[in-house]
Formats: sequence, C-alpha cells, structure tokens
Amino acid sequence: MTTADIKKTLAEMGDASLKEFSAKLIPTADPKSVLGIKIPEIRRLAKTLSAEERSSFIAETPHEFYEENLLHAAILCGISDFDEAIEKTDSFLPYIDNWAVCDALNPKGFSKDRKRLLANAYRWANSERVYTARFGLGTLMRHYLGEDFFPQLLYDAAAIRGEDYYFKTMQAWFFAEALAKRYDEAVKILLEKRLEPWVHNKAIQKARESFRIDAEKKEYLKTLKL
Repeated sequence: MTTADIKKTLAEMGDASLKEFSAKLIPTADPKSVLGIKIPEIRRLAKTLSAEERSSFIAETPHEFYEENLLHAAILCGISDFDEAIEKTDSFLPYIDNWAVCDALNPKGFSKDRKRLLANAYRWANSERVYTARFGLGTLMRHYLGEDFFPQLLYDAAAIRGEDYYFKTMQAWFFAEALAKRYDEAVKILLEKRLEPWVHNKAIQKARESFRIDAEKKEYLKTLKL
C-alpha cells in the first residue's frame, strides 16, 4: 500500500460515533482531524504493513489525521534497534500535538540501551515543546522507576518546570508512580516541597487512587496536601 492507500484505509475504518467521543478526549487536536478509530485497530493495522510501507508512511510527515499520528506512533513502537528508535522518535516528536499520541509512543528499542536512553530522556523532558517534555518525563517514568532507578532521578524530575496542563499532569503521574514503586524515596520529594503546589497535590490524588499503595500510606499522603 502507498501512503494514500493507508490514508484511505484509515478513512474507511472511521466510526462517526467514536469520532465525537475521541475528539472530546483530545481537545488540543483539531476535531476535523479525528476519524474515530479504536487504538487496538490502529495497532493491528501497523502490524499488517510491510517494512517498506511503514518506512514510506512515517517519512511523509506531517500527517493530516489524528489516527495517522497514532499509526505513526504504533509503527515506531515496533522498532527494536535502539539508534533507529531514537532517530525516528526525534523526527516525529515535533509533530505531536496531543497527549494521546504522546503517551502511545514507547519504542521497543528503548529498552535495549537504557544507559544511552537516559541522556535522551532528559533532553526531551527539558524541551520547551510541551509534548516533547511530556514524552521525556513519560520515558523516565516507564524505564527508570524499576531496576534502573536512582534517587537523583526524582530530584531532577521535580526540578523541571512547565506551565502547560498536559506537562503538569504527566509530572504528577510520574510522582504518583514513584510513590507506588519507590515510596520511601518519593515521599521525601513531597516532604521537601520540591514540586509546584498543583503538581504536588495532583500527585497525591493520583497516588491515593492507586491500588498499589496501602491504606495507611494513603492516609499519611493526605496529610501532606498543600
């Protein structure tokens, strides 16, 4: 299939009832760009494309439709080579204009070299572009709160500042995850009031909604609200 064929296929997959619902979830995207396709269907389509079709499609940016960007993200998720994943991600990030596409992007190749990934994640997280910064924080959250965790990460993530709602919600999500996975270290960030008040309180709210944090800790976190 050519890129035009892929676009036609996506248009045929569109669901008018889902289109309105999806558009409401991504207010920063142009409603006219939404076709109304479920993400699992986008991922299935990505898997049916040949390597040549995938390469041709992601080269033809910017895309017209929201679901084309979701397909682009799904294709990048399948890249297993680290260097290629970084290169293709860098090329795509400037075109992301909503949280859904941003959060759908997590190339398989990133896990191949977390040592080199770290510098890129910091670079993205400190970007002036909202969704690049959100993606960077999301990458740090996905890859460095587990076995590759280091305490300084929390202080670095707390020091990043951004006024956009979608950046701040990711920062709050990051610290809610940190509280679930690295409670003893993460709670210090709250005690030291390293976060902006809105992010601080939102992180506590999200953490208290998590089933991975016990009731006693949730009650204590409630007392830390600003």
